[in-house]
Amino acid sequence: MLGIIFTNLVEMIETTVSYEMADEILEEANLSSKGVFTAVGHYPLEDVVEIVTLLSQKTRIEPDALIFAFGKYLFAKLMDGHKHIVSSDATLFDLLAQLDSNIHVEVLKLYPNATLPTFTTLDHQPDQITMIYQSPRQLEKLAEGLIQGGAEYFNTPVNVDLLNVATMPKKVQITIKKR
Repeated sequence: MLGIIFTNLVEMIETTVSYEMADEILEEANLSSKGVFTAVGHYPLEDVVEIVTLLSQKTRIEPDALIFAFGKYLFAKLMDGHKHIVSSDATLFDLLAQLDSNIHVEVLKLYPNATLPTFTTLDHQPDQITMIYQSPRQLEKLAEGLIQGGAEYFNTPVNVDLLNVATMPKKVQITIKKR
């Protein structure tokens, strides 16, 4: 998993909980990197699971809720660092429609070893989009959080519905509708 995910996860813990909590988790966790991450590094998914599990135990917030919150937090951070990838007149629905055809292509130029989820657009209208999310990591709650973070970024209130449509490999249909 890309280091930018880890650096932003630790930053979120520092800013929304406390620096002390972030340090405590990094010291207690059994991490492959010993708690030292760089934005351009690659780290195992298990390290994210370890951090989120410890954060959940310490805050008594369910892991899925933490992953969702991280997705919301992460969207603005990714946009700040990669504004050149998105057209200045893009809408949330435009961005979502071009995840695989444009956004992920550009991400792979920056991070060639990235393993990205796929988003296949089934239906795209001005105020609604339906997609199939597929990832071996099964982080649909992160995807949902990123979408909600995007909705906030673009000032577009939306409803997001997730529907499991296949188990092997896991596929989730995500429908986003403007409210």
